[in-house]
Amino acid sequence: MDNKPSFDAPPKPVKISVMARLRSWFFTGLLVTAPVMLTIYITWLFIDIIDAQVVGLIPSGLRDYITLKAPIAGQLPGVGLLVGAVTITLIGALAAGFLGRWLIRIGENLLNRMPVVRSIYGASKQILETLLSAQSDAFREVVLVEYPRKGLWVIGFVTGVTKGEVQSSIRPKTVNVFIPTTPNPTSGFLLFCPENEITYLEMSVEDAVKLVVSGGIVTPPSPLKSGKSVKAKTAKKVAASKKPVKKTAAVKNQ
Repeated sequence: MDNKPSFDAPPKPVKISVMARLRSWFFTGLLVTAPVMLTIYITWLFIDIIDAQVVGLIPSGLRDYITLKAPIAGQLPGVGLLVGAVTITLIGALAAGFLGRWLIRIGENLLNRMPVVRSIYGASKQILETLLSAQSDAFREVVLVEYPRKGLWVIGFVTGVTKGEVQSSIRPKTVNVFIPTTPNPTSGFLLFCPENEITYLEMSVEDAVKLVVSGGIVTPPSPLKSGKSVKAKTAKKVAASKKPVKKTAAVKNQ
């Protein structure tokens, strides 16, 4: 009777060694400081690159006048970034006037006569106009696509409705989907996917980029409510895209 264990006795406290406690503190501090230091380093690197490029283009006399010198840090960072932002703003204000539009037309005519330069200029201008347009739907929707075979899924970004010769050569109506690579999402490849084979997600573009860059380590929370499946939302998206108004707009664009 005396040898039976007592269930009312409190559990013995687990002793944590000094090394285990130090290791826990180290990883906690690393988790707190690493994102901050990485953000500061990337921001500083970006500003330093812009400063080196912009300040180097400024004449020496004007450069000595506008660059500030700090007692310890030397040249204050961000001067080139500020000068570049002001210069771009002034160019935009000039381009909005009659004289600016006339100068732009002359410059574009000269660029369009150069064999290699005109292709680079035309493609970059069209891409920037599409991305900066207020009515652009590029990179605003996150989708899942079965690729490279059935049963395997990749994250993609809808960049628009397929038009031109590509759409006329394909029987089903398709959309352009950009598939980014990991960990560099700026590279990837383009797929022309039928609408009924795309799974639309409620995930934001920022969360999708985090998921791709981290290689699946950072998983955003699911915004789907209980009882609503992804297939139901996909069907809703496809049904909305088949409204007469959107079809008319697509035909006009073609």
